[in-house]
Amino acid sequence: MKKTVILLLSMHTILMAAAQQEIPLYDPAIPNSRPAQNREKVDSGAGIRPGYYMLELVSKPTLTLFLPPRDKANGTAVVICPGGGYHHLAMAHEGVEVARRLNAMGIAAFLLKYRLPSDETMIDKRIGPLQDAQRAIQLVRQNAAKWGVNAGRVGIMGFSAGGHLASTAGTHFSRSFIDNKDSISLRPDFMILIYPVISFSDNIGHRGSRDNLLGKNPDTAAIREYSNELQVSPHTPPGFLVHAGDDRTVPVANSLEFYEALQRNGVPSELHVYPHGGHGFGLHNPTTKDEWPERLKNWLDGLF
Repeated sequence: MKKTVILLLSMHTILMAAAQQEIPLYDPAIPNSRPAQNREKVDSGAGIRPGYYMLELVSKPTLTLFLPPRDKANGTAVVICPGGGYHHLAMAHEGVEVARRLNAMGIAAFLLKYRLPSDETMIDKRIGPLQDAQRAIQLVRQNAAKWGVNAGRVGIMGFSAGGHLASTAGTHFSRSFIDNKDSISLRPDFMILIYPVISFSDNIGHRGSRDNLLGKNPDTAAIREYSNELQVSPHTPPGFLVHAGDDRTVPVANSLEFYEALQRNGVPSELHVYPHGGHGFGLHNPTTKDEWPERLKNWLDGLF
């Protein structure tokens, strides 16, 4: 058993080694937290894919910096939110691998290890992940000069439930859920949403993500508040969305309805729907030769 734990921890260390620095998201006190033992653990996800691993029971959020070489950096920054149904964080193929790919484009990547909703560790688990997303955006803007980032080009990216978190940050920015005495903008400049959970409605929502964030019996108001297709306004930042039509975990209707809401509100956006690919393919949809990160690069080049 000890060998297994050591192996998993070593895997986490190796995968994070390419990062320049991992920093606590808050210093010193974590808002909206209860005194509790840190029970975070690594799960290899054996048999899912080579190099796959995930974190569970996360209560101590961090931000890991992946900075491109200064001669390659273009000033754009992206906060990455891995998926996992608000139950775990898929840190490898929806985190570290993505950060490296963004660095190759000249983009500074900031991998967010956000808190997973828990009544044991949080006073209000519904807002915990959003607090962490807002804090990550705030932190990047506060340190923009030091990290070689343009404070007006800070976006957020999310996969699956991480896409729900990213789209929540992109639709709920008018209210600060964290201390923000310097009035730093918490609005991301753009959203990148990959097979995202968007809705918590009964017909297209991902029930596991909803249950984990809002509880088993949320009221109608809470479901509506966190169904982000209903929260789009003309001030919502531009969005880039990717989904597979045959996704049986998170129906493609999540991306379709969010895209339609962006269009109705005049928000520039782009949507790519692949016929096949299922859910959770990360950077590479194995059913097509098309590479969505290249489409993303083209979109970002046109955005700025």
